[in-house]
Amino acid sequence: MKNLLFLVTIFMSLSVFSQTKIGHVNSQKLLDTMQSRKTAMKKLDDFRAEGIKELQEMQKAFETAYIKFEATSKDMSPVLLKMEQDKLMKKQQDIETRQNELEQGLQIYNEELNKPILDRIQKAIEIVADRKKLSYVIDETAALYFKGGIDCTPEALVEVIKLDLESIK
Repeated sequence: MKNLLFLVTIFMSLSVFSQTKIGHVNSQKLLDTMQSRKTAMKKLDDFRAEGIKELQEMQKAFETAYIKFEATSKDMSPVLLKMEQDKLMKKQQDIETRQNELEQGLQIYNEELNKPILDRIQKAIEIVADRKKLSYVIDETAALYFKGGIDCTPEALVEVIKLDLESIK
């Protein structure tokens, strides 16, 4: 009786597994062809460049103030010396604070720009998976190994381009 139950279980498992269809896509190819992704990357690069310029200007102002402090500190009273040191420390802290703010802002901006792009990729893959009646679609770029399955990249690429063009309009 146990053997019969075991065989029935194996048969049912094989039946279910044989109905499972697996596809794969190369998400990097999908991302690389999207105009909205290229635009987002440009915006991020511009944001990063502006932040770097701002930090460089702050650093230059700090260095100028430090050189001035070094040149005049010998003639300062202890009270003025302490005040000038505190001003320099405040400038240095402001630079560090601004750098952290810019890094966090870049991360948030990146997520904001990429979320709709990733949503369009997900939707395109779902469209292709439904059309081909696939149970799973695996990303080639994240898989350690894959062999066989259905390559959905070309069809997903067409769908992504359609969705991307719709979003630009």
